[in-house]
Amino acid sequence: MDMNPQNRKRQAIPWQSLKFSRLKTDEKGVTNAKCLLCDKIVQNTGYDRLLGHSPLFVTWEIGKDNQLRGCVGTFNAMQLHAGLREYAEISAFKDPRFNPISRDELPSLHVTISVLHHFEHAMDYLDWEVGVHGIRIEFHDERGSKRTATFLPEVAKEQGWDHTHTIDSLFHKGGFKGSVTQDMRRNAKVTRYQSESVSVSYQEYMHHCQSSLQ
Repeated sequence: MDMNPQNRKRQAIPWQSLKFSRLKTDEKGVTNAKCLLCDKIVQNTGYDRLLGHSPLFVTWEIGKDNQLRGCVGTFNAMQLHAGLREYAEISAFKDPRFNPISRDELPSLHVTISVLHHFEHAMDYLDWEVGVHGIRIEFHDERGSKRTATFLPEVAKEQGWDHTHTIDSLFHKGGFKGSVTQDMRRNAKVTRYQSESVSVSYQEYMHHCQSSLQ
């Protein structure tokens, strides 16, 4: 992956162009997806041509308190439409931290799509700005196995974390069970990045669908 900043103009992704995930249950009661999210990201704007292939994440949340229901993405650059279809379904039904999203949860759901860009190697674990950068760390656990973990740009700010708390939380998210030391922080490989994101609630999606039929 090219880690150099990409100096290209970016446009906001209009939520009106998104299609919410459609859920159904088969005869065995097994939930599965007919994921039509982002069947057409942009209508007559050329945004997908401008963006090309990019890393992306899809986050599902539920309720007024925005409880996380799934968040999965990729740091591999993917074609926008195909990537959103794939990861909308994976994050809704295959995030190992949660049960699959059920049909009954649909009215309380909203989804956020984050397109990642401007990847840069950080000089150290403090070389990033809370609320601006997402960060990804690479480290080796007690057995010498390589581990990785990431937080999107909004996470540290929403949680009220400073740099050290964020890095330590990433170590634990990546599977480290012990106390994080200063040497571990200094030795971690840190990559910072930015994102463009858009959120859509189920109610907004339904309103858009009804309006389009008029």
